[in-house]
Amino acid sequence: MMMAIEGLVVILAILLGVRTGGVGIGAWGLVGLLVLVFGFHVKPGNPPVDIILIVMTVVTAASVMQTVGGTDWMVRQATRVIMSRPKAVVFLAPAMSFLFTVGAGTGFIYYALLPVIYSVAYNQKMRPERPLAMAAVASQAGILASPVSAATASLAVLLEPHGFALGKILLVTWPACIAGLFVAALVETRVGKDLADDPEFRRRLAEEHIKPPEPVDLDAKLPAAARNSALIFLGGVLLVVAMGLFSRLRPVVGGDRLSVVTTIELVMGLVAVLIFLVCKADPAEVPKQSIFGPGIVGAVAVLGLAWLANTFVAENQKQIEHGLGQAVSDHKWLFAVALAVVAMLTTSQSSTTQAIVPIGIALGLSPAVITGMWPACQGMYILPANGSQIATVAMDQTGSTRIGRFVLDHSFQLPNTLFMLVAIAIGVPLGALIG
Repeated sequence: MMMAIEGLVVILAILLGVRTGGVGIGAWGLVGLLVLVFGFHVKPGNPPVDIILIVMTVVTAASVMQTVGGTDWMVRQATRVIMSRPKAVVFLAPAMSFLFTVGAGTGFIYYALLPVIYSVAYNQKMRPERPLAMAAVASQAGILASPVSAATASLAVLLEPHGFALGKILLVTWPACIAGLFVAALVETRVGKDLADDPEFRRRLAEEHIKPPEPVDLDAKLPAAARNSALIFLGGVLLVVAMGLFSRLRPVVGGDRLSVVTTIELVMGLVAVLIFLVCKADPAEVPKQSIFGPGIVGAVAVLGLAWLANTFVAENQKQIEHGLGQAVSDHKWLFAVALAVVAMLTTSQSSTTQAIVPIGIALGLSPAVITGMWPACQGMYILPANGSQIATVAMDQTGSTRIGRFVLDHSFQLPNTLFMLVAIAIGVPLGALIG
């Protein structure tokens, strides 16, 4: 009975946090923790220090890069690729969106690609919904395959003590995510009427609501520091991947190998300093960058929500194992459903990971199974409430990309669902093979 009441406190804190949004998610998480500690005398669990440190160091390095135009340089390269083969934009747009999210550790870089994707599709007389919806889904899928994203860091922190470190996680998520996106893109090429036959497009065209997209300027010069900062940052990402895959590259400290988590924090700190020294970045400009604010908000959200979840699971671990262990053991897919539902409510992969993965571990699920089902965190796109979804719909002047009349019938639902199903179908057996 007591566990049910405490669980209700956790759920209520999450719902109120989601309703408040932003930093409110973390603040309500701390209020929920306060209720558990003062109201039910529950011992506070371990605060998610490592995850917060990773988020802060990665966000700092990425923001330093952004001050000297490194993000602009990365977008420029993606633009060149997309425009090089405009007829293949349904495949190239999500590919670039995925790769640059993997490299940057954040899906915010996707916003800069939106005008390019829309322009290419419109000029090809292609239904913009197809590449735009795919690119939006890919921008979030990339977070699940990025060695420097907050979500992957959250999973690595939780699974590394169980012998499933960052290298193994990436060996599962990369093939699973790529396969899921490819299948979704194949199907998406057939979605909806051709643009010329779309009644909404024809109505808007007749009413002169549609303006031709402005041409994309690829000739505007960027400073050398833009390229150099991007290369330094991406070099740091590659170094993290290498150290995750090959543990011998990490030093032995106090008799044990340095953890991947600490490695990420130190490497990202080095990246930030190198960009300061080589590219002459202005420290005063770093907090003003578009990556910095949302990143710090994410760290606060992780603090409240993860600490609350850790406390609840630690207090009720035996009851959870006894009450739900057999059900989840017999029907492992229930864990994927739980990931998707919580992601739908929180619209955050990292918050979902912190809330649900500890429960999966407590129930005895193997790290391989947890990682294989982890793409279910893409459930954050089930409802059209994510900022990237709204921005994508706003970009499409033709009206082909829609929120939907009945909430769930939006343009992102089909590619996102296909992605999750295929990625999980490949990820689970692949995780078992690697683990």
